[in-house]
Amino acid sequence: MNKYLRDNVFLGLLLLGVMLFSLIFGRVDMSLADVWQGLTGGKDDSVSIIVRELRLPRVILGAVVGAALGLSGAALQGMLRNPLADPGVIGVTASAAFGAVLAIHLGFIISFPLMISFFAMAGALVATAILLFISARDASVLMLILVGLGISSLATALISLVMNLSESPISVRDMIMWMLGSLENRTVSDLWFALPFIGFGWLLMLNVGQELNALSVGEDTAKTMGVNIKQLKLRIVVGSAISVGAAVAVCGSIGFVGLIVPHMVRGLICKEPGRLLLPSGLMGALLLTFADILTRVPTPGTPLHIGVVMALVGAPAFLFIVYKAREAMR
Repeated sequence: MNKYLRDNVFLGLLLLGVMLFSLIFGRVDMSLADVWQGLTGGKDDSVSIIVRELRLPRVILGAVVGAALGLSGAALQGMLRNPLADPGVIGVTASAAFGAVLAIHLGFIISFPLMISFFAMAGALVATAILLFISARDASVLMLILVGLGISSLATALISLVMNLSESPISVRDMIMWMLGSLENRTVSDLWFALPFIGFGWLLMLNVGQELNALSVGEDTAKTMGVNIKQLKLRIVVGSAISVGAAVAVCGSIGFVGLIVPHMVRGLICKEPGRLLLPSGLMGALLLTFADILTRVPTPGTPLHIGVVMALVGAPAFLFIVYKAREAMR
């Protein structure tokens, strides 16, 4: 077994271990035997409900969303050849957040909560369509970044407008709490809503490793090696947009995962852009599952949101990445 495969197997086993601990740890203390009996239905109804309907969907959804964010970040950094790129750079995260905020403003959080996810996913798809339409003739890296930043700025402005026009303080509070990101109270319905979109995004991105390796030496060289640059960028943009949009639709805005995870993998496993994809997905799932465990630690007042935990971890990590990049350029 070579080192790359061994490292991925280790990450997978570590992820399973953290997910198992996440099933055990919570406001209601459980043993491993309780979790097993709750999964198999061999315990009383209250334990089965807690394990199968509350904790299990939350744990699986956290791992799936973390994998989507980590994989998208690695693919975008490889495509843009920029170590500071993340899913937010194409404007999908902010657009999905705008869709959710608009749904909350319209009152769907009470009458039809699942509509928030539909609106968020619609926002992500609209952003993707605008990005592809504007950059159709010129799919250069600079054009993709500029269009993505423009979409993100517009979506952020629209979020501010909706919050400003909202007459209900409760609605504004719901918008803010949703934008902080959370896996709490997520159900099987949320998981089944997000999984097809995220899975489709994975299928588009996971097998572009060789093309990303070729692209790392320049677009002209990659073209001479038979790489269809336009098709490669289309697959990565659409794949990351759909998977990240679905993640935001069910969990709210969770930043920094797509930014810092590829750097963690580069330092621990490998540096080739194409070989970063799978371990970045596993590392993203591991990081977000562990962050979700931290949100369950008792705190005074409102429980921590996972977006806050990731920001507290990601912001210092981002500054460190910038510092190392500055040192490397000297």
